[in-house]
Amino acid sequence: MTYSNTQLFIDGKWLDAASGKTIAVVNPSTGKELGHVAHASKADLDLALVAAQKGFETWRDMTASARSQIMRKAAGLLRKRAETIGRLITQEQGKPLAESKGEAMAAADIIEWFADEGFRVYGRIVPSRFNLAIRQMVLKDPVGPVVAFTPWNFPINQVVRKVAAALSAGCSILVKAPEETPAGPAGLIQAFADSGLPPGVLGLVFGDPAEISSYLIPHPIIRKVTFTGSTPVGKQLAALAGQHMKRVSMELGGHAPVIVAEDADIALAVKAAGAAKFRNAGQICISPTRFLVHESIANEFGAALAKQASALKVGDGLTQGTQMGPLANPRRLTAINEFAKDAIERGAELLSGGARIGDSGNFFQPTVLANVPIDAKVFNDEPFGPIAAIRKFNTLEDAIIEANRLPYGLAGYAFTHSLKNADLLARRVEVGMLWVNQLALPSAELPFGGIKDSGYGSEGGPEAVDAYLNTRAVSITNV
Repeated sequence: MTYSNTQLFIDGKWLDAASGKTIAVVNPSTGKELGHVAHASKADLDLALVAAQKGFETWRDMTASARSQIMRKAAGLLRKRAETIGRLITQEQGKPLAESKGEAMAAADIIEWFADEGFRVYGRIVPSRFNLAIRQMVLKDPVGPVVAFTPWNFPINQVVRKVAAALSAGCSILVKAPEETPAGPAGLIQAFADSGLPPGVLGLVFGDPAEISSYLIPHPIIRKVTFTGSTPVGKQLAALAGQHMKRVSMELGGHAPVIVAEDADIALAVKAAGAAKFRNAGQICISPTRFLVHESIANEFGAALAKQASALKVGDGLTQGTQMGPLANPRRLTAINEFAKDAIERGAELLSGGARIGDSGNFFQPTVLANVPIDAKVFNDEPFGPIAAIRKFNTLEDAIIEANRLPYGLAGYAFTHSLKNADLLARRVEVGMLWVNQLALPSAELPFGGIKDSGYGSEGGPEAVDAYLNTRAVSITNV
């Protein structure tokens, strides 16, 4: 299929950058240039900000029903275009087509759920303790224009969670999407534009991340900041927002522990955790990374996971039968190679993979390491790639201590037949999301977010809408 260059979306129109500047977009499977994306300057951002304010003033005064109808129409259009958008995502980001198409289809589900949740933005009446003639009300109003910063690993998913929640609450939102994967977000925004969304309610820009964030976050029009990405960058943006009293939501890095108890179903643990580990080549914030396996079953588990990893078909995401695509960029290729090399040099046992595939594209073998020492880089820094690191434990308490050792607290996994173990894990493992005996199953109606250095706020459930609302008290009486 042909690939079109991606423009900025400002005030309901697709525009080239005022300067004419563009950024190359590269296919990670071939290393070849696909096309270009417009590079916004401050002049473009000023236009987008004015449009966002105008769009907010229109959108906030529409009924929840009217907003819901537009959002539901956008979801329907997105489903119809999922195949086309999916192919664009695969070309830019590398994941297998089935995963890309699934991402677009899941985005439609998220939009629909938030479209309905807008009906449930309730205030309340509070009886006065002084005079029954006093009417005390708690009102919830949209916070105002929002700026969203999103990453390349899920070009649509990470955008839609922010956009759908903001629109549901009555906010306008300006998205700074990833320059490496611009076409997927553009396809999502086009679905909203074609659904009748008023101009300015939703904008899309690309460009230099540091320049854009340093300009938009302090700007008086922007009242809320939402970011998905690394912990170091998230801390910088949160600090900047704090200087200007801007509300923030932060979905940051993770280093998800997988605790496989002595009584676990090994086949289930390998199948579920292995599938989660190598999905999107491990480039997922909630990807399983630190495999903590009871010493009595660690060898059996490691051998089975290595066998599963070695059987995966790695290749171009558009090729039929591909189960794992390339890493998104050469930076990840270098990083994963360093993670594997460091662990092996420190005494880890290589069970499968461990090397680049070929000399073109960003392909790396699905990698499994056993007996990984605690000081190995892969057990301390988020790998964000197709590498599973296994370490033995003796007691469940030991595993929980290790799971909680790092400052990350985004996601975790556990496998056990014991209800007692499951209860202990639920209470003691310090993560925002824990899945027991199953794959990660995020959904629009459940909170999605972390604790500790993995951020704060939610991008799912009613809590996600709350993040875009002001709560105000109003008291009225006759004089």
